[in-house]
Amino acid sequence: MSDKKLTFKKRLHILKHHYRGKKMAPAFNALHTFLFAPDETTHSGSHVRAADDLKRTMNTVIMALVPVLIFSMFNAGYQHFSAINGFPQEFSLMNDFLTWDNFWIGIIKVLPLVVVSYGVGLLVEFIFAVIKGHEVEEGYLVTGMLVPLIVPIDTPLWMLSVAVVFGVVIGKEVFGGTGMNILNPALTIRAFLFFAYPTWMSGDKVWVYQAVERAGGPDAISGETILGYLAQNKGAEMSYTVSDMFFGFIPGSVGETSTFLILLGGLFLIFSKIASWRIMLSAVIGSLVMGLVFNGIVDQGWIGETSKFYGLMSFAFWQHLIVGGLAFGIVYMATDPVTGAQTNRGKWFYGFFIGFLSVMIRVFNPAYPEGVFLAILLMNVFAPTIDHYVVRGNVKRRLKRLKNATILPKDSAGKANELHAETV
Repeated sequence: MSDKKLTFKKRLHILKHHYRGKKMAPAFNALHTFLFAPDETTHSGSHVRAADDLKRTMNTVIMALVPVLIFSMFNAGYQHFSAINGFPQEFSLMNDFLTWDNFWIGIIKVLPLVVVSYGVGLLVEFIFAVIKGHEVEEGYLVTGMLVPLIVPIDTPLWMLSVAVVFGVVIGKEVFGGTGMNILNPALTIRAFLFFAYPTWMSGDKVWVYQAVERAGGPDAISGETILGYLAQNKGAEMSYTVSDMFFGFIPGSVGETSTFLILLGGLFLIFSKIASWRIMLSAVIGSLVMGLVFNGIVDQGWIGETSKFYGLMSFAFWQHLIVGGLAFGIVYMATDPVTGAQTNRGKWFYGFFIGFLSVMIRVFNPAYPEGVFLAILLMNVFAPTIDHYVVRGNVKRRLKRLKNATILPKDSAGKANELHAETV
């Protein structure tokens, strides 16, 4: 068996050299690299020796997403059967949640979303690689996993395909590909779906399997989210506990419900030094501050129970973190190393405003009571500006320290301007 493997590997290496310089070389090289490590070695001294590369980084993020994906497959069935039969009086994890019937719903509904997301997205990547003559980049490996986790479970596959094409082309390829985009591609896809097909991205039917096709019939079911209840000032009608919210036994986008697993994924990404803890922590602080402001407005009596904003404003400030997509967005989206702030000080501002704006959009946009994705896209646009002012401020401080420390020669000030700003 090992000899056959070795022979197959050697044949691929030979074919790789055969395709070198030809039109389809990028597509073949991508397949070759996916199956085996490249056979090329560095013959001269390398500048940096490290075990991490783009593929390993992407695979680490995917590993952090796998528990969320598996949970979402069980939750898809749990929400479906609970909407039909009612929630169990005494919940049992093994008997009510981790069942084959629940998992089967996840297989037939969640896995197709994953397959379409990867299939269409990678096809577009291959086409652009062949046309532009560059290697297929691994940047879509994470995007392909994120997309099916941030959409409703009943999203039509053709609709997802159109959105993926738009997001990869407009959100990434037109800027030059992986590492050059200013907007998170997964969020670009989500934004396209929201503005192009709003009825499929909101309401009380799209979050639970078969709720859309049963609508209007005698066996109709509803799958209103917690944010949907609050946006309609119907919080008293909810039967969900804080435990349900934290562990994820609630309806919502496919992979956004379990704050517990998202938290574990975030800790894993911080421990592996893939994601920035500064962005995560500052985003949490920003959302808590905005939530406290709204709670204070309600406590002062400045807004009455008849106001359309009352439900979300009166919602406990810390509970904003365990409902909707806020936690998922903070951990897996805001920490994107390409579209986020690069300086350490800039990351604090960047993350804080993501959390702050997320809760603000939730409250003031009751037609779509989820603001984290729009907030992250907005801050993606402002991230370079934040870094610019952080770096410029640091250069000014360095020049001032240098000027106060010694008498400068005539040309020292000019040379000091050429110094690279240290990471703040």
